[in-house]
Amino acid sequence: MAYGIFGWILVGLVAGALARWLHPGPDPGGLFTTIAVGIAGGVIGGSVGRLVGLGPGPDLWNLVLATGGALGLLILYRLLRQGR
Repeated sequence: MAYGIFGWILVGLVAGALARWLHPGPDPGGLFTTIAVGIAGGVIGGSVGRLVGLGPGPDLWNLVLATGGALGLLILYRLLRQGR
């Protein structure tokens, strides 16, 4: 399904919120950071999905990939922050 800008924002918000719920902790930012992490996670998750041969699927599959990507970003952020 092709998303407009509002669709990407909505998926980003849900994916970012799910990632923060699955991996709670002290992360900076509020709503806009959550949306940005979710959208970036969607790009990462979609790219990884294409690399392993998964084509575009139903909206739920897109949300799962976006949440996985956002979760990966949160984990990477925390690992890099601990190294300071």
